[in-house]
Amino acid sequence: MSSGKRTLIALFTGAIFGFSAALAGGVLASGQNARDGQGAGDPTALPWQEARLFAEVYEHIKRDYVDQISDRKLMDAAIRGMVSSLDPHSAYLDSEEFEETRLSTMGSYPGVGIEVAADGSAVKILHAIPGSPAERAGLRAGDEILAIDGKGVGADVSGAIEHMRGASGSEVTLTVHRAGTSGVLNFALRRANVAVHSVDSESLARGYGYVRIEEFTDTTPDEVSAAISKLQRDNPGGLSGLVLDLRDNPGGVLESGVAVADDFLNSGVILTAEGRTPDARFEMDATPGDLMNGAPVVVLVNSGTASAAEIVSAALKDHGRALLIGHKTYGKGTVQTVIPLEYGGAVKLTTSRYFTPSGGSVQGKGIIPDIVEDGPEHQPADVMTAKGSPSLQSRDAEVRLALTTLRAEAPGGTESGHLVKTLAKDAAPASGPVGLAADDLVP
Repeated sequence: MSSGKRTLIALFTGAIFGFSAALAGGVLASGQNARDGQGAGDPTALPWQEARLFAEVYEHIKRDYVDQISDRKLMDAAIRGMVSSLDPHSAYLDSEEFEETRLSTMGSYPGVGIEVAADGSAVKILHAIPGSPAERAGLRAGDEILAIDGKGVGADVSGAIEHMRGASGSEVTLTVHRAGTSGVLNFALRRANVAVHSVDSESLARGYGYVRIEEFTDTTPDEVSAAISKLQRDNPGGLSGLVLDLRDNPGGVLESGVAVADDFLNSGVILTAEGRTPDARFEMDATPGDLMNGAPVVVLVNSGTASAAEIVSAALKDHGRALLIGHKTYGKGTVQTVIPLEYGGAVKLTTSRYFTPSGGSVQGKGIIPDIVEDGPEHQPADVMTAKGSPSLQSRDAEVRLALTTLRAEAPGGTESGHLVKTLAKDAAPASGPVGLAADDLVP
């Protein structure tokens, strides 16, 4: 065997599997042990033949592949492949991806405060966050970003986002085209820490509130508490019921989901988790205190309701605290932990399987609502707060059904399960796409 192959085997198996103490001695030692018949019963030992196979494939890529590939790129691909092959939710994150994941769970980030998306060959502004540098400067939804600090953007959304983010207090200039205006507009912005809200709310009718959670971030529990407090102030007679909308909610931070479930429960198990390490085995229980003081709650769910959103849904359903309306949920019953790496980046690994208060798992099964809507799923209507806007329940049939259900559950209401199911079958929902699922994260 050539010394080059020996070097490749030692280098790459050491780099990829170096976290295992059993392999710390190097592949050459493993090969000698294999020939001597030692270590045959060690399940952590890397087979000598597998190490040779890896080195052989690597050597063919380096020598024969049509394009020259750097060692760094090949190693990155090998690590990504190793982690992603475990399950759909485990992944290797380089430094930039790790930072993006970290920021996405914090509820705030340093930048200019706009949401953007690719639109043909341009990056278009979808929304300027209220109170952000972008909103104060006058940037609007529909503006097309042509350049950032004089550098053309094209349709590169990720590049545009990366360039717009930066240290609070630093400056950035956006060149945009606005429909109906000639030429271009330049906006000089000073970056600031921008709060990203994950919760929307409004009153549906006197005594009935609506709270939508887009995803679970570090700030979501506080936002939910603030939203319900506002609804209670806006309804001096108190809240007789609440619609909690978790449709198209992909999940997020595990602890935040548990805290929101706890907001409506006085006691009992919210979830249990099982894994290989002591930290991956735990139970989370509710504490005294119900933000709604026992008033009825309806939870709206669909196939985009996943992870932490399913934890909330299952806990409230299993404890008889809420009625679920909509379509079967996504079915993701695992928890991911983001583990920082010594030389930058992180691995997001599935470390636990969680179980609902009734002891079941939603993995691959989802949650069947108490009232299942017939027909295809549709996108939830936007929450509109402008004066004179049509009511949310008039624009969203599932919200309308939830409100009807709450009124039937209220003291003095007309109890009619048959009526409720008929409404669910005959409701004509709004149109739109269905969301996708993401991951629970333990920061």
